[in-house]
Amino acid sequence: MSFPSTFPINNWFLFPLLTTCFIICLTEGVGVENEKHVTNVGAIINVNSRIGKEQKAAMEIAAESFNNQYSNTHELVLHFRNSGREPFLAATAAEELIKEKKVEVIVGMETWQEAALVADHVGNQSQVIPVISFAAPPITLPLIQRRWPFLIRMASNGSAQMKCIADIVSAYNWKRVVVIYEDDGYGGDVGMLALLSEALQAGGAKIEHHLVLPRVLSLTSNPNWTELEELLKLPTFQSRVFIVLQSSLPTVTNLFRVAKKMGLVGRESAWIITESISSLLDPQDNYDMEGTLGIKTYYDNKSSAYASFQKEFQRKYSEEDKSGPGIYALRAYDAITILTEAISQRPSSTILQDSLATVLSSTYTGLSGKMQFEGGWELLDSPRFTIINIVDGKTEKELNFWTPGFRFSESQDTSKSSDVGNVTWPGNLKSRAPKGWGMPTAGKPIMKIGVPAGNKHFSKFVKVESRNNSGEKTYDGFSIQIFYMVLGHLNYHLPYEFEAFYGSYNDLVEEVYNKNYDAAVGDITILAERMDKVEFTQPYMKSGLSIIVLEKYYDSTWMFLKPFTWRMWAVSGVILLYTTLIVWFFERSSNPELFDGPLNHQIVPAIWFTFSSLFFAHREKVYSNFGRVVFMVWLFVVLILNSSYTANLSSMLTMQRPKPNVTIEMLKRDDAKVGDDGSTFVAKYLPIYDLKPENIISVSSEYNYSEAFKRKNISAMFLELPYAEVFMNELCGNFTSTTVPGEFGGLSFIFQKGSPIAKDFSKAILELLENGEIKKLQNELLTPKKDCSKNTRPQSLHLNSFLGLYIICGATSTLCFLLSLTNWVKKFRQQEGNAGPRDESLWKKMVRVARFYRALDILGKAPSFADLCSQIRWEYSTASNTPESQLAFTPGEIECVPQR
Repeated sequence: MSFPSTFPINNWFLFPLLTTCFIICLTEGVGVENEKHVTNVGAIINVNSRIGKEQKAAMEIAAESFNNQYSNTHELVLHFRNSGREPFLAATAAEELIKEKKVEVIVGMETWQEAALVADHVGNQSQVIPVISFAAPPITLPLIQRRWPFLIRMASNGSAQMKCIADIVSAYNWKRVVVIYEDDGYGGDVGMLALLSEALQAGGAKIEHHLVLPRVLSLTSNPNWTELEELLKLPTFQSRVFIVLQSSLPTVTNLFRVAKKMGLVGRESAWIITESISSLLDPQDNYDMEGTLGIKTYYDNKSSAYASFQKEFQRKYSEEDKSGPGIYALRAYDAITILTEAISQRPSSTILQDSLATVLSSTYTGLSGKMQFEGGWELLDSPRFTIINIVDGKTEKELNFWTPGFRFSESQDTSKSSDVGNVTWPGNLKSRAPKGWGMPTAGKPIMKIGVPAGNKHFSKFVKVESRNNSGEKTYDGFSIQIFYMVLGHLNYHLPYEFEAFYGSYNDLVEEVYNKNYDAAVGDITILAERMDKVEFTQPYMKSGLSIIVLEKYYDSTWMFLKPFTWRMWAVSGVILLYTTLIVWFFERSSNPELFDGPLNHQIVPAIWFTFSSLFFAHREKVYSNFGRVVFMVWLFVVLILNSSYTANLSSMLTMQRPKPNVTIEMLKRDDAKVGDDGSTFVAKYLPIYDLKPENIISVSSEYNYSEAFKRKNISAMFLELPYAEVFMNELCGNFTSTTVPGEFGGLSFIFQKGSPIAKDFSKAILELLENGEIKKLQNELLTPKKDCSKNTRPQSLHLNSFLGLYIICGATSTLCFLLSLTNWVKKFRQQEGNAGPRDESLWKKMVRVARFYRALDILGKAPSFADLCSQIRWEYSTASNTPESQLAFTPGEIECVPQR
């Protein structure tokens, strides 16, 4: 069988063709299965800045790590664009990245102005493109999520950082600060200024001034040094606490150079920079920032993840810096890591925004710390800051930590600390913190102090006089001398000049409030309404309201009792009665002529005997020895009492006695005319007491007060307490005063509100009060040299003056009584021992009978005691066989009982 010759040839050409088509189809099928998903990411940063370079390196490390891990399925491509911190350049770059590079997400934007403008441009695109910003607005806007629903903020607002700065200011009790920031042309620091002002006010400080610096493009450019020096002259400001909110590195570097040249980086100055500036500093460079305090966000640099990242970072960034990455680099790394996690979890049918929202809905822990996003878009964190101190221009010394709610702590826990730490201040000051203020560096470097000169009352406090015809004035007085003493207690020189002010005290306060005067020195009363306008120092003299009236005198019906107090009269009466009883006890048996008969007949002679001794009119003799001792001491007491009574009564009768002090109710009841000195203090408080306005008369001068009283134009004078004391001292008792209940602010000096000098003056015044120097000065200048003791009214004599005399008298009488009683008991026992047993009962019966009849005889109801006694003696003689002639009377209680 034969085949056509053409068939084999045609099949031979078809076989290779089919094989080629099979291979091509197989290759294409495998390629579709192994296709990578490429995600384009736009990164807009400031490539020329230190922060931008760190961010670029950190994002590249995160992208490389992701691409190495998902090399078969995913690839993340970063497209960097330089914004130069210019919002319009950032917006243009974002538009170009979306159109040409087809990016699905945009990250970066170091400033909030860049982020807001980029978000506006992205929102105009048809597709949804998330924007991850490294910046946040200073103050969280209420409708920010509605306006930019696709904007993710990887930073929190600046409120925590401003509170940290305010706590540093409060820790050193600085009251005024100067805020410095670079002009970015967009007003980006308005929100930060508001936050800082609010935080400072919570600590009692305020922003005295803020300086806006012109922008310097680079360190090699030629800045306008003259313009910068003019800005730093501060002709009217005293604060030396400078807070640099935000500035580029060239601008802040030149700022410190000029400030150091002008002496503003000195021993009494303090400089604080924010994190946006401290992160720009290169540890390898040298800056004129010795003693500056800075703030940096704390992050854990001890973890293994950080160590691995730092190793890669230094490898990639070695040509720029040998130090570790900062917080901005860590947040850039975390941003790309969050993005790669969303990319790896995104299903093929889901857009990137939805997958990113899922990742952000849970808490994420990255190299910069734990992050939690509110609503999935705004970072919520409670930052912890590390306070750094630039020691030698480039070395950063870490001090204490700061945490919201806990302020400063020495370690990472929440243990509180009272200060920032061991700071080395500008000028290598270590022993103390700077004062934080100084005199102005330009213009007229002298404090202008107003002195009240229009007051015609009490020149002893403030006295302003013209010297010759030159117009030069001299200033003297109690208040001025205190000012000089305070200057001597300050630890610094205070240049000043006085200027006489001829208006009212309220007008003087207004002048200080309006900053026409730096301070005012004089007898200025602290009032609540004035404290809202000026700063008062510690009062150097207390204040109050006093009423002065003429002394009127009276004669008392019972004046003869006034020499002694009632206690003195009572104790004297008790001593008199006690002495009477003791004398009667001793003399009743020895003096039968005076103390004979019944008991009621003996009382009157006993009282007369003692009482007559008060006037040394007694004529009776004293027979007993003990009675003589008691009577001698009593006569000495009588002599002292008599002399004292006579002398004091004579003084009281020859000197006038004032009536009780007048009261406001008495003045109102009598519808009396009263005077005032026309001062603000008195005029403020008189209406409170409902005195009729037509009854209040203003007296022009202190020298007219006495004349107004003599002419009976006024019945009382209302004066402030310090002036009333001076007036009373000068008049030496012609007037009497009453202090109205209630205390007031006192006399003080005033300064402009928030002045740091006021605190130093207050401390010095307290020292002068404590060591008694102000009291000594008051005695020298306000107390008269003349002797006013002659007008001192005599007072009643008190018991304490004679207590020792009464004790001696009472003790002598008691001792003599006890000795006499002891002798009587001894004699009585001796008589009992001499009596025999056979006549003991008879003798006892006689004694009882004799006692009974003696008592009847005293009462006048029995026969003569002498007859009874004679009968007893006869019976006892008969019973005891004792001759009656041998029986003798004794001086004992029963005279007729014989001795045994």
